Amino acid sequence: MVLTEIIDFIEQYNPVAAASLHRNIVAATEHLSSMPYGFKQGRLSGTREMVVHPNYLVVYRVMEQVEILTVLHTRQEYPSDAIIPLHSTLRQ
Repeated sequence: MVLTEIIDFIEQYNPVAAASLHRNIVAATEHLSSMPYGFKQGRLSGTREMVVHPNYLVVYRVMEQVEILTVLHTRQEYPSDAIIPLHSTLRQ
């Protein structure tokens, strides 16, 4: 599930919570390029994970840019193979 699908799903039941979650995830990921190694190594080789909410984590990798690979619900099955990047930001 990508971020827009997560937010759209939550919005059906609680628009305020959906907006808050979206703001929190965007704010957290905006600063990844300034400290890309500040979060734990991911379960897939070459990835890192940032918990952005007790129920959600952002999976990303650090290349020449920080590439956000996916947003996962913590109860969701973790992907076992490569993940296609959703978004990239230049490292500073």
